[in-house]
Amino acid sequence: MRSSSRSRVAPVSQINVTPLVDVMLVLLIIFMVTSPMLTQGVDVDLPQTASTPVKPAKSPLTVTVDRAGRILLEDHRVALERLGPKVDAIFRSRGDRRREVLLRADRHVPYGVVAQVMAALQEAGIDHLGMVTRPLEAE
Repeated sequence: MRSSSRSRVAPVSQINVTPLVDVMLVLLIIFMVTSPMLTQGVDVDLPQTASTPVKPAKSPLTVTVDRAGRILLEDHRVALERLGPKVDAIFRSRGDRRREVLLRADRHVPYGVVAQVMAALQEAGIDHLGMVTRPLEAE
């Protein structure tokens, strides 16, 4: 006679992945919604150009001139007189040989203000200065 212990079937354990998939989809949606907000720190109305975008090798410093003429270095407000020394100090601390800065200026800012910022960056020894613009919209 067979014993009853041999006729029992061992329990099969399985992982229910449905809750895991639900959580991952919620996280994906959250990251998709919040990631565009992380790219811009200050709202600037950029001018439009027909040029092709250039991709930098490293992440350069970003200098922003907003509509009111305020100068921001990596989202921190800085006076024009302090811009050059601060940029120089940042590049010295980084140890970068290539000094690259992206300049984002609101299109309503007078060109004289932008020229003063460019001159301050040149005095700081900036090798490469890129102007950030929006692509032209099709009419």
